[in-house]
Amino acid sequence: MGVEIERKFLIDKNIWQPGVPGVNIRQGYIVADEERTVRVRTKGQKGYLTIKGVTDGISRLEMEYEIPYQDAEKLLNEVCLTPLIEIDVFYGDNAGLIVAEVELSSIDEKIDLPDWITREVSDDKRYYNACLIKQPFKNW
Repeated sequence: MGVEIERKFLIDKNIWQPGVPGVNIRQGYIVADEERTVRVRTKGQKGYLTIKGVTDGISRLEMEYEIPYQDAEKLLNEVCLTPLIEIDVFYGDNAGLIVAEVELSSIDEKIDLPDWITREVSDDKRYYNACLIKQPFKNW
């Protein structure tokens, strides 16, 4: 029997904005340190590999390449640093709600959260998808 270990967080909408409405974006990092980052992203049915150098003031070298979608998916699933953060942008009766979810391999796994995370809501059942069907965000 499998066990899901997931934490949920609210997002500061002033810092993080969805890219393009209706497009699923997955993103992960192969390398993420002060001197360089190597990022893999899928956007819709396209894959991208982005390489960034060290930041010098407000600029840095950046090169982005389109790669086959299947290659990007394989990199996200097998090579990228974990955990990946998934963003759920809700619409309809739950419009305005944006939740970041992180699946962990253990309860005590350490995660580095981006600056656009505001607070954790993992223990608040109102944010469970099954509860949002019965009691939508617009009624809170």
